[in-house]
Amino acid sequence: MPTPLILLPGLLDDARLWRHQVDNLGHLAEIAVADLVGPDTMGGMAERVLAMRPGPFALAGISMGGYVAFEIMRRASERVLRLALLDTSARADTPEQTARRRGLIELAQKGRFLGVTPRLLPQLLHPDHVRDHAIANTIVQMARSIGREGFLAQQRAIMGRPDSRPDLGRIRCPTLVLGGRQDAVTPPEVMEEIAAGIPAAKLVLLDRCGHLAPLEQPEAVTAAMAEWLKVPA
Repeated sequence: MPTPLILLPGLLDDARLWRHQVDNLGHLAEIAVADLVGPDTMGGMAERVLAMRPGPFALAGISMGGYVAFEIMRRASERVLRLALLDTSARADTPEQTARRRGLIELAQKGRFLGVTPRLLPQLLHPDHVRDHAIANTIVQMARSIGREGFLAQQRAIMGRPDSRPDLGRIRCPTLVLGGRQDAVTPPEVMEEIAAGIPAAKLVLLDRCGHLAPLEQPEAVTAAMAEWLKVPA
């Protein structure tokens, strides 16, 4: 029987981020993509995810979804059979990051929410992918779908998250830590820090890949997740 697998999107992302994995991992997992729009705390997001399934499941989160995954592990680690953390960080926001988020919130509240515009794509993507129309259009459309209110709630949740590094050593399930070698948002050393702290972690770093690995290197991400799903829980 396929393993239940819950996929957690990142900030201003939705199920479209995980399309290749959903389309190609169905023989190994019963897949559901969580809706992380609405709650404005990590706890609220985590409880929404935990309510999706009554029993144990595999869990994969990217970026903000990784922050939610850490919160789920704090609340219900016994229910998580295996864990995948993609392009994320175990650290809390720095004061500078929080100040930047507050500035974006203020702009959005004034009616200047732009989602993800083409000029922001170089921060998210490897240079080879910035001009890829399919990837860029997916990112822009996901942000528009999440919208201003969703963005505000997600940013508030992100700012309030704790430092998860003290919890890494308590994660005992098979864990995949995957990121892009050219990720400017959560660079390789941040992913290496997570992998070093989790006893059962496997680290995979992908070339020609920025912050959105499932979109930028879909086949490689799917292959790594397929191997992860086959590891005995």
